[in-house]
Formats: sequence, C-alpha cells, structure tokens
Amino acid sequence: MIIKNVRLINPRTGFDDITDIYIKENVIESIEKDIDAEDPTDTVIDGTNLYCAPGLVDVHVHFRDPGFTYKEDIYTGAKAAAAGGFTTVVLMANTKPCVDNIETLKYVIEKGKSTDINILSVANVTEGMKGCKLTDFEGLYKAGAVGVSDDGVPIMDADLVKEAFLQAKKLNIPVSLHEENKEYIINNGINAGKVSDVLDIGGSKREAEISMIERDIEIAKETGADVNIQHISTKEGVELIREARKTHKNIHAEASPHHFTLTEDALLWHFALAKMNPPLRLESDRKAIISGLKDGTIEIIATDHAPHSKDEKAQEITKAPSGIIGLETALALGITELVDKGYLTVNELIERMTLGPASLYHLEDEIADVSVSKRADLVIFDPNESFTIEKFKSKSQNSPFKGVKLKGKVKYTISNGRIVYQDGKN
Repeated sequence: MIIKNVRLINPRTGFDDITDIYIKENVIESIEKDIDAEDPTDTVIDGTNLYCAPGLVDVHVHFRDPGFTYKEDIYTGAKAAAAGGFTTVVLMANTKPCVDNIETLKYVIEKGKSTDINILSVANVTEGMKGCKLTDFEGLYKAGAVGVSDDGVPIMDADLVKEAFLQAKKLNIPVSLHEENKEYIINNGINAGKVSDVLDIGGSKREAEISMIERDIEIAKETGADVNIQHISTKEGVELIREARKTHKNIHAEASPHHFTLTEDALLWHFALAKMNPPLRLESDRKAIISGLKDGTIEIIATDHAPHSKDEKAQEITKAPSGIIGLETALALGITELVDKGYLTVNELIERMTLGPASLYHLEDEIADVSVSKRADLVIFDPNESFTIEKFKSKSQNSPFKGVKLKGKVKYTISNGRIVYQDGKN
C-alpha cells in the first residue's frame, strides 16, 4: 500500500510534512516523497489535501461485553472505533460478570483479537467492584490486563486506594479512577445547579469530584503510582491536576469530548442524551478543561464511549442511565470545537488522542508512532470536510451529536497494515 501526497503528523517524532508512506504487509517500510508502486496490484491512496496521523487511541471505552451486549458488543464496538479513526482502545471492566477474574479477562482479550483493531482491557481494582477487597493485580496483569479501574464506581476506602496504588506501582501499570463522592450526589448525571433546579432534580455537586481528586492526588504523590483521573469535569479539578503535575508527572488526567463541547444547558433540549457521569457542568468548567488540554495539564482525550439502548434513554431523566457513545464523533468534535476555534492546533489535538493516551499505558513504543519499521496503524482524515451522522456504526445511537453538522471526516482507518474503514464503503 502506498499513501501519496499526504500531510503526515507524528507527535512522537515531531514530523509534520507532505510525504508518501509505503506499507508492506503490516509494517511501514518507508516515509519519503515520490514513492512509486513496486507492483501494479499495490493499493494506492491519494492523500492530496488529507492528513495522516497515528491511529487514534482511546483509553476509556465500554463495549458492554459480556453481559450487556444488547447495548454493544466487542464486534460492534470495534466497528464504531474504526469508523472514528481509532486503531487501539482500552476496555473498562464494568461488565457482567465484571473483569475481576482471569476467565472473564481472557474472554474479552480473545474476542478482541478477532476484530480489526487492537483491543486491550483493564481489570477491576476491587472484587465485584464493591470497594472492599483488591483483586489479584499480579495474576490479572500476567493474564493480559494493561491496567486497573473500577470505572463507574468510586473507591471510597482511602487505605484500600493506597494499597491499590502500591501494587500497581510494582507492576508499572496505571490505576484509572472515577472520582465522584456519593455524599455530594442526590441524582447523578446532572450538575447540581440551575438546570437541576429547573428539572426539580437534586443533581451532583461539584464537590463530589473535587474532594475525591484532592484525596487521590495526595495518595498518588505518596506512592508514586501512575494515576489517571478519568473524564474530568470541574475547573477546580483541572487546577488541582495542574498544580500536582508541576512536581509529580505520575498524575494524569483525561477529558471527554462532551465535557469540552457541552454544558449543563444541553440537558434542556437533549434530556437523557446529555446525561452522563460526571455531569456536564458550567461554561467556566468547559473553558477550564480546554485550557488544561492546551497547556498539557490534561494529556488525554478519551471518549468514555457508553452505549445504552433507545428504550433505556427514553425513560424519565432520573431513571435513564448515564452516558453517551463517542467513538465516531471524537475526532470531529476535536477539530470543530478545539482546532477551528483556535484553542488547539491539529498537532496538539492529535497528540492528545494518540501519544498522550498511549503513554499512560507505556505503549508509546508500540503504537502512536508513524515511523519506519513500526506497525502500520494510521488514520487519514480531511479536517475541512463537513458531515452529519444520521446513523452510527455502534449498536446504540445514544448521542446528542446525532444529526449535528461537524467538521473533520475520517476517510481511512488502517489497522495492522489493512484498511479497516473507508469512507463511503464501510
């Protein structure tokens, strides 16, 4: 395969130029101008006016498999990822049964191997996600877990969190944390403020996130473990991470596209399609998240892809589950909301969606690098093409961005040297 006249952006090396890329089998053989086909059967992609980058990496997705496959499964999740330009994803472990045991972990990993993309998985921090007893970190790590998380459920026992950090530190794996203290929440998924007042719902106070981040930053400083604060939603949380990272680079944070795009006002017209944990908050929080992405306080953009059925989301707002799908809109939201509005450069956006997330899991030598001799995982996109999604590849359709005009269209996704998504054909 030859990709001709494409603008290649590679955050790992700083390369940014118009070039050709030659792929043989699954490996990048050369990156230079004016590469000619060696064989008339070679696939040639015209990259004129297109951008090429490492395949996107999402370290926070829910494929609902096993246990909730009416929402999504590993196969349909992989199709949605490929359509969004993602070649590597890390699955969260809140399935049924949850991934607190080797048998379930192996099921997820083996099923992932039969898809077109690179599917990795974390294991749970605590047995049954109950926050009482740690899982067998070492056994799960040896069986293939790349990290640990009870995402969706905060771990309230500080002593247990410290022990988890110490065990993860020994294995050199990250702990990803859902930071919401239930003491500050009446009805989750909605910010406690003007919109919750209009809807007559208690909501989630911002202190729910702030208090947990404060606690876990101190434990991370003490233990030196790699800790990831997931889907950050408050300006105070961003500032806590900013200060902590001045002296402790083991503390990381991720932002989801919905949190840098929408505010609590979206609940008034999208209802449950704008309900998520942690909730959408204020314009000042949205701007703080963007600022954190700009200055590197937040190194990672992660979708928190959370599929739910139409019937589930159609319930009254206090009963509907939280979460939206995000894989197929993430890159376009980054271009539309961050790049086109002057907050980030294209290069900075790509870094937050490739090198940043890959580095959290110490995978930057394996993925997120378009260089000679590296595996060919690539996304090719048109940053100037506008489009509207009317139907997602995901099994679920729960997105406030369905039918919304966005800019920045994925044209090809190449995983392990193969075209796994092509605009207009898949």
